[in-house]
Amino acid sequence: MSEPVSSATARSPKQPKLPFWQVWNVSLGFLGVQFGFALQNANASRILSDLGADLHSLSLFWIVAPLMGLIVQPIVGSASDRTWNRFGRRNPYILFGAIAAALGMAFMPNAGIVVAIVAPILFGGVMLALMDAAFNVTMQPFRALVSDMVPSEQRTLGYSIQSLLINIGAVCGSMLPFILTNVIGLENTSKAGEVAPSVIWAFYLGATVLLGSVLWTVFRTKEYAPAEYNAYKGLDSEQLAREQAERKSLGERLGGFFKLLFNMPKTMRQLAVVQFFSWFALFIMWVYTTPAITQYVWGVDAKWFDPDYLHSVGEIPAHIAAAKGAAGDWVGIIFAGYSLFAALFSIVLAKVAGTIGRKPTYALSLALGGLGLVSFLLFQGGEQTQVNLLITEVTVPSGALGLLLPMVGVGIAWAAILAMPYAILSDSLPANKTGVYMGIFNFTIAAPQIISALVAGPILAGIFHNEAINIIVLAGVFMFLGALSVIFVREPQVAPDSVGTEAVTA
Repeated sequence: MSEPVSSATARSPKQPKLPFWQVWNVSLGFLGVQFGFALQNANASRILSDLGADLHSLSLFWIVAPLMGLIVQPIVGSASDRTWNRFGRRNPYILFGAIAAALGMAFMPNAGIVVAIVAPILFGGVMLALMDAAFNVTMQPFRALVSDMVPSEQRTLGYSIQSLLINIGAVCGSMLPFILTNVIGLENTSKAGEVAPSVIWAFYLGATVLLGSVLWTVFRTKEYAPAEYNAYKGLDSEQLAREQAERKSLGERLGGFFKLLFNMPKTMRQLAVVQFFSWFALFIMWVYTTPAITQYVWGVDAKWFDPDYLHSVGEIPAHIAAAKGAAGDWVGIIFAGYSLFAALFSIVLAKVAGTIGRKPTYALSLALGGLGLVSFLLFQGGEQTQVNLLITEVTVPSGALGLLLPMVGVGIAWAAILAMPYAILSDSLPANKTGVYMGIFNFTIAAPQIISALVAGPILAGIFHNEAINIIVLAGVFMFLGALSVIFVREPQVAPDSVGTEAVTA
């Protein structure tokens, strides 16, 4: 009788392909996460302005989002790599984060009711921090869950489906305040220190969708047991058990983390440059699109975003409040537009990448995003135009309607940003460190946003004199730089049947 072969030397069984609809189940919760995230992106600046934030301090409030990602995602990624219990490996973190995010969404737009206890702007900032921390707790394990459950040959499909679901959620989340105003009839204007009722109810509904879709993924996705997972990934179960059983001090854990950080795969380092330019641009777009089109398209002077000036005049004139409300609603429409175009592009993204290559697809997509942002300059003011949006008709300046065209390029870039870096990166990561490396990779998302938050306000005030359209154009330039930097990324090459082995850099 021959001696048994250890798991370290035995040939790893091939991880089975998932049924098509199970690939969808794995990522469905991201629809709700992005529904909530889109509500935040389209309305946080509006809420914070209503609560008293001045124009060039908005980016400092938004710094909370990437800062939470920088802190939370590596911790959650490392913890989920070591978690194995009856609820799963990634699922416990996904569910906990969704519950916390839903609570933050319910409380943030109600900051005005706590004015007797704490300043509304402070309460709004705290709730924004809670939401962002919770979104990050939920999102990071979702990325790792796709890598865990979907075999390498389905990986691009898996991340493309995730991108599609993200953008369906984003379309619905972005449009919701507009629908509640123009279809349901809720009020979209706000008094000083309060938030419009349409935004409050949108956040309530967003919290409900978030929880529902995450529960679907958690209960419809059965994660692999440790032995099964390790076999598919070619990992030595006994060695991993010994490593996890070791008691390590905080210093040793930090030392191990920084060792992983400094020894990250070369592909990750190269993608970090692309990520810097693209996420720097996205952050500016999310923060400043509302004031940019309010000023540039609706013709509202920048002084109406200055809390000192607003305090001096006492009450906001009705026509200014109406213009700001209409512009804020329209931001939801154009953000829904880029998410819709991203969702449509996600359907063909895997095929396009398979035909022309992942790098050319990535670079071309970012270039189209840069073109879209720069072309905001072409759409200023214009005559009042009636627009049929199928669900309702509205009257907006012609420039506002024209802004849907740049959103095609922005949407294509967004779809690629959500899928291509992860598809390129995932095959270069060791299977037993996927969670922590996905968390570390979030540094390349968080860091450029933090830098953007610190410099965008001074640039807007000192160079562009609070004319927010100019900083949107600057975002377009950075997106072009991201497209150029894709040239220097070297994709990992994985041979057939090599799941679980170390990728070779091309």
